[in-house]
Amino acid sequence: MSIWTIIAIIAITFVMMEGVAWATHKYVMHGFLWRLHADHHRKDHYHVLERNDTFFLIFAAPSIALFAIGSHKGLHTPWLWIGLGILLYGIAYFLVHEVFIHQRIKWLRNTKSAYFLGIRRAHKAHHKHPGREHGECFGMLWVPPKYFREARRALAERMR
Repeated sequence: MSIWTIIAIIAITFVMMEGVAWATHKYVMHGFLWRLHADHHRKDHYHVLERNDTFFLIFAAPSIALFAIGSHKGLHTPWLWIGLGILLYGIAYFLVHEVFIHQRIKWLRNTKSAYFLGIRRAHKAHHKHPGREHGECFGMLWVPPKYFREARRALAERMR
């Protein structure tokens, strides 16, 4: 397997994970596993961790399994590389969602990026609904363009 094929597998997996994350968030987290996700919308505890953090383990399981299968089958098979794409998406999710948006670690507080501000605005729109119904903006890296337009306008206002 060529290096370009490996890079393509990793990149395609990373991109596809946004769709998986969106569908899981909309239909699983706001569906039958709402019990685990609810504390992310309505804080009902004083712990550092949330029940919602269980989803990190749920999302990590396929990546770990694919690493194991890929290690056994060999680097010439796609399994390890798919697992790596899932892992890289998980790292991106952690940095964007937990660190940047929710500030669970106080990094990346101030930005002048319309992209990151748009993501933050879309996530705020998602959290304005404390219950499991009437949700919007279930994506993490790709959100409706209107949030990016709003962020660009807000940045332009700040510059005046």
